[in-house]
Amino acid sequence: MSTTSLPSQAAFEPASRASGAALGDDRLWRWLTFSPALGLMVLLTALPLANLFVSSFQDILWSGGQAVRSNAGLTHYAALPSDALFRAGLSNTFVFALAAVSGQMVLGLLLALLCSKVTRGRVLYRAIFILPILIPGIVIGAIWKLMLNFDFGLVNQTLGLIGIASHDWLGASETALLSVVLVDIWHWTPFCFLLFLAGIESLPQDVFEAARIDGATAWQEFRFVTLPLLIPTLIVTFAFRLVLAFKVFDEVYLLTSGGPGTSTEVVSFTLYQRFFTEDRIGYGSAMSVAVIFIVSLLLVVALSARKRSDAAA
Repeated sequence: MSTTSLPSQAAFEPASRASGAALGDDRLWRWLTFSPALGLMVLLTALPLANLFVSSFQDILWSGGQAVRSNAGLTHYAALPSDALFRAGLSNTFVFALAAVSGQMVLGLLLALLCSKVTRGRVLYRAIFILPILIPGIVIGAIWKLMLNFDFGLVNQTLGLIGIASHDWLGASETALLSVVLVDIWHWTPFCFLLFLAGIESLPQDVFEAARIDGATAWQEFRFVTLPLLIPTLIVTFAFRLVLAFKVFDEVYLLTSGGPGTSTEVVSFTLYQRFFTEDRIGYGSAMSVAVIFIVSLLLVVALSARKRSDAAA
């Protein structure tokens, strides 16, 4: 009885070596093609951040068009807690970011849910909803400064028709920050709307069909099916918008310039004043590093929440 001999392991070694060499060449080619983009990113990101960090430990003065640097140690960082303007800017920024992002997410989710149910004219509704995000910030500032004007603004004119007295929305400390928050909600709600609509349309439809077969109402379907499945999208959207809201500058600069008093002073506007108005480059650099650290902490918290939600799912 004859037996068929199996190929030895040595017969596979040339093929495995060839595949390994091909894999190594492929990795080398990827690194070679990726290295220009990586180098550009380092030049445009890492080096400015390193220069900012080094400058935060220095006093920088200008003499004859040259920067004269002297060691300041931790002086700038030690002065941050006692800076009333920085504390006010940080506090207002947290209030602004939480209020604006919460409003944008609620309205964006509501609009996305409504638009997902529309079968006719969906493209038209989407185009209308995303219009505010297409308008440049300087145009938005001009539009809303005119609308909120005390003497001839459209808001006060409309309120006057129903017997409500005019109010200085941007000049009164109790409503200035609220006005900026509402403008930011109007401006950035379309961003949340687009992300939520994409998330809703990507959800598995068989889950919703099973819920309807079981007799779930519209509210139960939203609470027990849609909302849990959208948690990753909600977390990512909240993280994006929180970081962007923390960097708000143009709306505050155009509408209130941080006033009245420090009622709309945000940390980005404080940085602008330290760098370009007071020419305190070293102190402004220390303040920038502190803000970057705070924003990084927010991102870490958001990413940790995203990982926990993925693990729970």
